[in-house]
Order: sequence, then C-alpha cells, then structure tokens
Amino acid sequence: MNPARERHTVAIVGAGAAGTLTAVQLCETATRRRTPLGLVLIDPAPEAGRGSAYATTDPRHRLNVPAGGMSCYPDDPGHFTRWLCRHGEPTVRGTDFATRYRYGAYLADTLARAIVHAHGTVAVHRLRTRAQACAPAPDGRLELRLLDGDVLVADGVVLATGPAAPTGDWAPPRLRACERFIGSPWAPGALDGPLAEPAYGAVDDVLLVGTGLTAVDLALTLDRPGRTVHALSRTGLLPQPHALSPAPEMAAPEGLDAPTLPTLRRTVYRHIGRAVRAHGDWRPALDSLRPHTARLWRSLTPEERAAFLRREGALWNTHRHRTAPTTAESLDRARTARRLRVRTGTVADAVVRPDGSVLLTLADGGRIGAGWVIDCTGPGPRPEDPLWRSLFGAGAAVPGPLGLGVATRDGRLLDAGGGTGLPVFTLGAPRRGELWETTAIPEIRVQAADLAEQLLAPLAPRRRPGRRRPLDAHGLPLSTHAEAAAAHRTGLERVLKVRAGAADAFARAVALDPGFALGHAALALLGHECGADVDVPRALAEARRCARERADARERSFVDVVSRRVHGRSRGDGARALLGHLAAYPADALALAAAVPTIAFSGIDDLDAGYALNLVERSSPAYDGHWFPASLLAFLRQDQGRHEEAAELAGRALAAEPASGHAVHALAHVHYESGAHEKGRDWLDAWVSGHGRGAVHRAHFSWHAALHELALDDPAAVRRRWFAQLAPGRVTGVRALVDSGSLLWRARLSDSWRGRVPATDVLDSVARETVERPATAFTALHAAVALTAAGDLAALRRLRDHAAGADAVQREVVVPLCEALAALVEERFHEAARGLDALLPVLGRVGGSAAQREVVEETLLYALVAAGRCEAARRLLDTRLDRGHAPRDRRLLAALTG
Repeated sequence: MNPARERHTVAIVGAGAAGTLTAVQLCETATRRRTPLGLVLIDPAPEAGRGSAYATTDPRHRLNVPAGGMSCYPDDPGHFTRWLCRHGEPTVRGTDFATRYRYGAYLADTLARAIVHAHGTVAVHRLRTRAQACAPAPDGRLELRLLDGDVLVADGVVLATGPAAPTGDWAPPRLRACERFIGSPWAPGALDGPLAEPAYGAVDDVLLVGTGLTAVDLALTLDRPGRTVHALSRTGLLPQPHALSPAPEMAAPEGLDAPTLPTLRRTVYRHIGRAVRAHGDWRPALDSLRPHTARLWRSLTPEERAAFLRREGALWNTHRHRTAPTTAESLDRARTARRLRVRTGTVADAVVRPDGSVLLTLADGGRIGAGWVIDCTGPGPRPEDPLWRSLFGAGAAVPGPLGLGVATRDGRLLDAGGGTGLPVFTLGAPRRGELWETTAIPEIRVQAADLAEQLLAPLAPRRRPGRRRPLDAHGLPLSTHAEAAAAHRTGLERVLKVRAGAADAFARAVALDPGFALGHAALALLGHECGADVDVPRALAEARRCARERADARERSFVDVVSRRVHGRSRGDGARALLGHLAAYPADALALAAAVPTIAFSGIDDLDAGYALNLVERSSPAYDGHWFPASLLAFLRQDQGRHEEAAELAGRALAAEPASGHAVHALAHVHYESGAHEKGRDWLDAWVSGHGRGAVHRAHFSWHAALHELALDDPAAVRRRWFAQLAPGRVTGVRALVDSGSLLWRARLSDSWRGRVPATDVLDSVARETVERPATAFTALHAAVALTAAGDLAALRRLRDHAAGADAVQREVVVPLCEALAALVEERFHEAARGLDALLPVLGRVGGSAAQREVVEETLLYALVAAGRCEAARRLLDTRLDRGHAPRDRRLLAALTG
C-alpha cells in the first residue's frame, strides 16, 4: 500500500509530541517551498499529539517547563502561550505551568492547522496501526511492514517512538511475574487496580520504584487518605522545583571550549556559586548551560561520559528536569502528612503474600509491604519494540554510546559499519547517546525543524536562470509569482492610500504563496503598528523563515527592519535599521510609510521634522512623480507650521489621487493648526462621505472633525459625533485608544462633556495586552490617557511597570507620564502639573502628530487650574491662542481672567 505513490513520501512512525512536531515542520516547510510531499503518520492512538506524556487527564499533571518554553516553533517562543489565551485562558503568562492534557490539545490543534494550510501541497494520511519492520525496497526506497499486513513504501522514515520502555531488570523474577507489578504505568488501564477502592482490610500502600518525574506524577495521582505511597531509588532524590519567580538570566561561564571533565566540573560548580551569590538561586547557572549541553557532551571522551553518569547523572537530572511549583507544593503536603515517604535503596527480594500483596526486602535489610509495585525507573537504554528490533537485527541500527538510545549522526541512524545507510531518522529520546539532553520539547522542536530540512533537501527546486520576477508598483522585484505579487500590490496601494483591506490583501498574497517573505513581513508590520488582526510573532517568524529560503537582499533587509521594529532591544535599533534600508532602497514605499509619523504609522522615534523632510525628499526621485511622497511632505510641512506649502502639496496629491488618506490627513492638520475650524470640519465631512468611504481610519478623520467641534466650543456636536462615529462598537482596538479615548478625556478637561465619561467602555473594547503592555510608546501614551479618564490607578501603575522594562522612549517618557497622571487621579495637582510640564519638550519622541500629543498639554492646563496656578494657566492659554483661533480656549481664558 502506498497512499501517496506519485509524491516523494515521508513516513513518521509515532504521532506523539516528537512525531507531531516533525509533521508540523514538514507540512509548513514543504508548503513554503511549494514542494509536493506525501506524509504518512503511523500510530494506533486515537488522536495525534498526545502520546503517553500528554494523554493524562489528571489536572494535577502539569508541564515541567513553563508555557513560554513549550511552543512548537523554535523561532516563535510565545506560540503556546498565545494559543492558551485564545482557548479559554486569557490571563495566562509565559511563566505559568499548563496542564499536560492542554498541551496535548495544543499539539493536535497545531498539527491540524498545519495540515489544512498545506492542503494541495502536502497529502497527509493517518494510519492507525503499528509498524513492525523496515527494510530497503527494490527501487532504493524503504518498505515499512505494518501490523495489519500492509506494506508502505516511503522515501524517508522518521522514527518518533519516544522513550524506550523500562526494562524492569531491577525487579526479582517473582516480582515481575506478579499481577501486582505494573511495568508500564502509562499503558491504557494500567492504573485501574491501584485507583480502585481496596477491599476491606486489603493492603492499599503503593511502592514506586524510581523517584523521577514519572514517580512524581503517579504519587499525585495515587495519593488518597489512608494510603502511603513509598518512593524508592538509589539516590532518594526527587526532582527540584522551578522557582516561583524566575531569576534574571545569566550568561554561560567562560572555559567551556574543549574542556576535560575535571575542568568542566570545576567551571560549572564555580558558576553555580556565582549564581547563588548574585541571585540567591542556582537555577540561572544551570539554565545558562542548556544551549551548550550537547556540544559539551560530545567533547567528552567515552570514559569521561561514563564517569559523569556515575557521579553526576542523577544529580544533574533532578536539578535539570524540574517540577512545577504547584506540583512541588503538593508533594511537600503529602510528605508532611506522611502519605508520601521517600527512601534510598534498592529491592533485593520480593514475596507475594496469599492476599496478593507484596512484601519487599531492600538491600539494607528494610522491608516495605505494598498492594502494588510500579516501575518508575524511566526509559530503558534503547528501544525494544518490533520495528526497532528489525533494524537492530539487520544491522541498520546499533546501540548508542554507553548503550544510551541508538547511534545517530544529526538524527540519521548509523548502521553497523558506522555509516548512514538507510534514510531512516529519529529524534528525541533515542538520540540520548549523541546529545545527552534530548527529551524536552525545547530540544525536540529544534530537532524536528532540522529533520524537515534534511528530508526536503533532495527536493529543493532548481532556479531557472534568467527568469523574470514580478515587480511592485514602484519597480522593485518581488520573490513570488504573479498572482501573489498582484495581491501584494493591492495591499501596498491600500496602505499608501490609507484605505481598508490592506491586511486582507497581504493575507491573500501569503495564502497564494506561503513562502513570500515580504507578504508575511507586511502583515507583521500592520499588526504591530496599526492594530490589524494579525498574530504578529507568527507572521514575523514566517517572514524570517521565508527570507532565509527565498528572498533577495532588499526583501531580507525589510524583514530584518520589521523584526527589529517588533523585537529589537530598543526602538533606536529598529530606527537605524529602517533608515539604513531606505538609504539603500528609497523606492520601498512601505518602509518609507513606516518611517514617517502619519495617520497609519507612528514613525521613527526621535526623527525630527527636518530629518524626516530630508528623508522623504531624498526618496522622492525614486517615485517618478507619484503622489505618495507629496502626501508625506504635506504632513511634514504642516508639522513645521508651513501651512500654505502643506496645503499646496496636499492639493497636488489629491488632484492625482482623490482617495489619498495621507494628503487628507495633512490637510486636516492644516485646518486645525491654522484655526480654520468650521472650514476644516465641513471639508472633512464632505470627503469622508465621498472619496473617503473606503478609508481604513475613518475614526481618525472623525476624531479630527470632533477636534474642530471642541475648538468651536460646541459640546453637543462633540457628543453627537462621539456616539455616532467614535463609540465602542464602531471603533475598537488601538484606534479606540488613540481616537475615542483621547477625545473623551479632552472633552472632559474642557467641560465639554457633562455626566459620566464612558472611558471604561473604551478600555473594554481593547485587548488588555494592548492597554497594559503596549508595543509602542505612542500607544502607551494613549493607554495612559484612557486609564486616567477611567480613574483606573491599578492599571495605570501596571502600564508604568511595563514601560519601565520596555524601550528607551517608554522608560524615559511614558513612565514619568504615568506617574504624573496617577498624581492627577489622586488630586495631587501640584505634583501632576510639575511632571506634565517637564514632559512637554520631549513628547515628540513618542511619535504621532502635534495634535495627538496636545492631549498632554490640555491635561497640564487642567492640572494648573486645579492647583490654583492661574497665572501659569493663562500663559499656556495665550500660547495656544497664538498658534490658532479657538473659541473654547478664549472661553477658558476669560474664566481665568474674570
């Protein structure tokens, strides 16, 4: 049988975590590369993704790694955490420990999505059976003989069979033959006996042989009043718990290059000592070794590895493979109540009593009576199921170093001659001899990605020399096909016009070509900057993968720009990358749009108007008279106060493209800053109902019209417009913070809003993550304003704490802003006024327009009046009236003067 004979076929034996991760990587990599592939998953389990580790339904069984370390993707560490947030746990953090059953559901869902996404490129078949043998086929491929008698022919095979079963060699023969001995505790129904209510007078105690993670899980499951669970091992060491609050990360120590075991031992112990002195915790030191463990293991001689296993193996395992804090607390309670007793020793003999219970004699002469004995000693030295036996018997596989797992090179099985004979691969526990640390998801997901690369490498398409690539609207080549390029051009045009549907167009481009790096990067940028409904880390991870596989220098540079903008250690890092990109590629319109503070993007921090103008003017010749640079210049000229020139540039852009949202935005500012409030309001209303019907930021244009109405001192008009065009439901997300929330606060400050200010309604329409952990300083400023309007001091302080650990602009501008606004809420008006006044000169660093940042100036005016500093308030109002006519400001000034 061959379900996908016409395609290159890969068979994965085992659909637990390792098999699922490999299948996900194969589906997604083949889809990105448009490589036809047949993929066959062989496993009798009813559901992929669970295996024995994640099939448990006991809610006490938690992951041993925080959620932030359990993503399926090495380059997208937050994927599992975001999945939990979308699937009923919205408050979960990366430091939380999810249940193992939930993680199994995540693996199954991620695989299902990868299969759906790969439809048409990857043909996936699931065979609920077992593979019994693997041998070369006559045509050079591989034949897998299945339990049901069928034969599957494949080009490559991945053995994702998980840890080997315990051998039970430690148990006396009489014990192994006893019905009360459970050798495979995770087999279906294996624990039915110990979990059943005991007969009256029967021995109910349980002996767990082994004190590792399996014993921990079973101790929790089997714990009940009246029962004692004994846990026995050679060391008597239980796994250490994770810290309740993770300590800061540490760098790995020096001296890890080609060490001997004695020098490595000294280096590591000294490093642990430094960690304890610096952080009061050994864990950061051990965690810092994780990226180097495989290399260090390979650098040791066989004799040194054996010595390490004898002396440090158990100590390493109990400190490296830890339990969740809640799990450790449950164990401590059971030990305190003496329902769990941990002992050091080995079993020397066992006698089965007439009632079926077992009396065990230990090597030290001690005795333990138990109703059940369960083997928790962990995986055996190598796999022993029929498939592996067939490979060992044929010499196609051999035991790994020190008898650990199987011999491999980069995941490919080594044969008896030391070569990579058959295209058979494995990952996870069978690679212990090669890697030592290889059983946790953070290691297995990297191996899965590497295997996908190896398995698909023979299918890499040959590039056709001289093939012309499609171009974007400004003449830049695109590494994709014509249909995806057309969708990308549509998305770019909508961004430049500030029209709806840009994210949909870019999403269509990557659906047509999943390997199109620029499409993924554009989606990540719109999600990060504009609040588009995009999983930004996921889109960015896809962009990086695609850029590595198929992109030119300009596309790779743009992906790097977006990556630094989203994940850079500082906004300055992203700014430098963006400016460098534009210097090399001035015709990259999306990059130019992102650099200039406008209606769509917050722009580059610290980019003063002069530099921004120079940037746009330098780039303009690359656009050959296109209207877009003129619309950006119009906005920048009005920011300089050169209103007539800005109006002329906006008019020129609108004559060429009446739907140019950037030009309209510039003209809206010209009207506002010059005091032409009635003209500005009427002109905006006319445009929004005409050429602006498809504008994506209609709420922002409504906000501009409402600003005119505020300045005209028409509170009834402001209120009508807010409920008709800016209330939650009509506006959501970042736009609700920036427009709806700030307008409410400004109306409240100038006595233009009577009664309850519905700021809480605005906040409820925005994701809490956006409000309290915003990605940009511009969003953070408006989040602080909305929280102040709602009087939510607790959330305002959480925002401050986030900003304190974010980029430099948030630390230096948003933190003092939050503190000043908190003082305002607490009616410490003098302090609030001092803080706000000190911020005015540096507010430009957050990006956006002067009209948007003016909300801080108006808050300062309110604080000055409330503090009784009327002379300072009059001076501020005089300055505002010098900038432009506003009946509202004249009313406020008259009230102060009178």
